[in-house]
Amino acid sequence: MSKKTYDAVALFSAGLDSLLAVKVVEAQGLAVKCLHFTSPFFGHPRRVGYWRRTHGLDVTAVDAGEAFVRMMLAGPRFGFGRFFNPCVDCKILMLTRARELMEHYGARFIITGEVVGQRPMSQRQDAMNSVRNESGTRDVLLRPLCALRQEPTPMETSGLVDRERLHGFWGRGRTAQLELARAFGITDIPTPAGGCLLTEESSAKRYAPIFATLAEPPAAHFYLANVGRQYWSGTHWLAIGRDKKSNDLLSELARPEDLVFVLQGHPGPLAVGRELAGPWAPEVVADAAAFVASFSPRAVASGEAVTVAVRQAGTQRTVSVTPARTTPLTWSEPTWADAAPVRDRMDPKNHP
Repeated sequence: MSKKTYDAVALFSAGLDSLLAVKVVEAQGLAVKCLHFTSPFFGHPRRVGYWRRTHGLDVTAVDAGEAFVRMMLAGPRFGFGRFFNPCVDCKILMLTRARELMEHYGARFIITGEVVGQRPMSQRQDAMNSVRNESGTRDVLLRPLCALRQEPTPMETSGLVDRERLHGFWGRGRTAQLELARAFGITDIPTPAGGCLLTEESSAKRYAPIFATLAEPPAAHFYLANVGRQYWSGTHWLAIGRDKKSNDLLSELARPEDLVFVLQGHPGPLAVGRELAGPWAPEVVADAAAFVASFSPRAVASGEAVTVAVRQAGTQRTVSVTPARTTPLTWSEPTWADAAPVRDRMDPKNHP
């Protein structure tokens, strides 16, 4: 059976704009392959099946995690936003990868759902021009929702795409998009896409200690940083579950070489200790175990020493500790006050 080919590939964020951009092009009888880019900071690969069923889209998840982390480590050329978000460089990275995938899918152009003026960092006209130029997509990039506010593209001048059936949306409002959604019969309206954890202080601050501790951290570290409670003592890192869901996810993310702490005899959280600067000394393991046990109200209420099992590399040991929220290692949660200097050191705008 021959491989299906497409007229276009689309950056599909799962927001309304990217959905409408695809529908506008499909309405002209063109086949579109949707690329849903994922990383520790954005993306929902488990929802691909839902988008296929609900919106009739041909969607594939594309893992950009490692490339994204490398881009941040190198210092995003266009800098960070308010927190750790390199929005312009992010779009360049995704478009560059989409251009590479065009040949695989037999596509002739790329679609995005960008609207001039909608996002303050990446959808200003000057930023959109930079994204187009730096990604090498000037001749293949179509923005169907705001195309009438751009110069005609080769796809339009060649007749492949009918420019008169494109749109000239602009600004941060959604009225025009909602009207277009109704015209397409879209009733399950996606919320505004965004969703990037790098744009939110509560999540962005979790990443700074990793960048500060390691020269070349893998993407896997940032997935761990997203789960449960995050605590650090120097280079010692603990991720502690909040509930069954986060306990289960931590168990999935734990690597064989990680320390996994499980309280015995009382309900309590599962915790993962990730060794970033060499093996933890026995006193560090005991300190961490006491700290983890302090998150079990019943263990604390017992007023007695408790047993914590510590698994690592296929072996298990136990330590007897007294639950303590204040320990010699003084575990603390990351704060943005501590994270901001790390971000500033990584931002090339601060180093002319």
